[in-house]
Amino acid sequence: MSSPTSLDPQNWDELRTLGHRMLDDMLDHIQHIRERPLWQPIPSSVRDRIAETVPLQPTPLAEVYRDFAENIAPYATGNLHPGFMGWVHGGGTAVGMLAEMLAAGLNANLGGRDHMPIVVERQILDWVRELFAFPQTASGLFVTGTSMANFIAVLVARKRALGSAVRTEGVQGIAQHLKAYTSKAGHGCIAKAMDMAGLGSDALRKIPVDKDQRMDLDALARAIHADRLAGHSPFLVIATAGTVDIGAIDDLDAIANLCREEDLALHVDGAFGATAIMSPKLKPLLKGIERADSLAFDFHKWTQVPYDAGFVLVRDGTLHQSTFDNPAHYLRREARGLAAGSPWPCDFGPDLSRGFRALKTWFTLKTFGTEHLGRMMEHSCAVAQHLRARILAEPRLELLAPVPLNIVCFRYRASDKTNSDIVVALQEDGLVAPSTTVIDGKLAIRAAIFNHRTEFADVDRLVEQVVAAGNASANLAGGADRRTAVSAAGS
Repeated sequence: MSSPTSLDPQNWDELRTLGHRMLDDMLDHIQHIRERPLWQPIPSSVRDRIAETVPLQPTPLAEVYRDFAENIAPYATGNLHPGFMGWVHGGGTAVGMLAEMLAAGLNANLGGRDHMPIVVERQILDWVRELFAFPQTASGLFVTGTSMANFIAVLVARKRALGSAVRTEGVQGIAQHLKAYTSKAGHGCIAKAMDMAGLGSDALRKIPVDKDQRMDLDALARAIHADRLAGHSPFLVIATAGTVDIGAIDDLDAIANLCREEDLALHVDGAFGATAIMSPKLKPLLKGIERADSLAFDFHKWTQVPYDAGFVLVRDGTLHQSTFDNPAHYLRREARGLAAGSPWPCDFGPDLSRGFRALKTWFTLKTFGTEHLGRMMEHSCAVAQHLRARILAEPRLELLAPVPLNIVCFRYRASDKTNSDIVVALQEDGLVAPSTTVIDGKLAIRAAIFNHRTEFADVDRLVEQVVAAGNASANLAGGADRRTAVSAAGS
């Protein structure tokens, strides 16, 4: 029996029984996901039940779990559901869930030291190098997501431009003249990374895009040359492999050529698009990605690893390490024992405390294989093309952008407000959930097909519901207009 102050259970058999029930319940939750609403508003009574003062005394685990089952699980984001199309969220898998449970059981800290979980993370790095044709000297690291990976890449590029002094003297002098470049379709986290790096978001030039939402190369070259003439120091181009609005992929090969000519670092924000490298059909769209100086992407998006599992890959591993390593006597490295295995992951990023994200990724890649994952991505694109065809065939709908991968932007032929109301109505109905964005000044309904469970019938349902909601809105507006006309005639 455990001591009174231990946090181990007093009765392991009772815990084991409840634990098996929890596991079965969550497997049922995934297996029968179509039978429940995708999303539902949280009742005020549920919010009230969660809102309580800090618990001072113990609560039986069975009661805590009942609270979870009744008040938390039914009101989750809904991205497991095949009708979830609103944002770039992966659907997760039962395999990944089980791996996350195993990782939690080990409770390993992957900041450093010599233990097998770090070996697993290094194995994933080897696979990533192979997938993207990076050299063996490239370094890599699991992070929370591409927002953090992009930040790390900006810091590495800053170190490349300014040298070691930037780590001791900070950003001053020439740092005030550093300029980076991305497209107007680039993700907002890039400007945030520039801000956090001390360079300021104004140091990021937003380059126009072409009709396919790809960075305009001539405009990029002109911006670089104009900044040099003005006395600034261009240092970094951030290309995008899969823009957040429509999934466009910049001409990575041509941008790599320009970066080499101008001696600029090239970083690729490939949050979801980079993992299309697993598909032989989609891989040609990423030509040139192997030439990047750094690359950021998420396993938790199109690869379906449960949240969170971002990754940053840096061509020059020595530069990457010198951007972050910070020796300390309490982190002394040894040739043998638990403190061996240098360099440690904490030498390549800001975190010393790090979870075992690599395990659920290792399980996913080992269990399904990259060929199967690639076919799943191709299917997502086929479903998106089916949706595109349905939109083009429906006179009441308007396609607003090309569909290069798996994101479709369209609208009901009505006002922005009507389209916004349609999306909210669909989300609250709980069958399909798109989101909104703005394309060429028009509010668009955005369907992002990232869930491996999403089929042709799901996007057919989306079209039917958008048309029905739009028609209902038009009828209501027409009725109001008729009532106004009758009232005016009567007066």
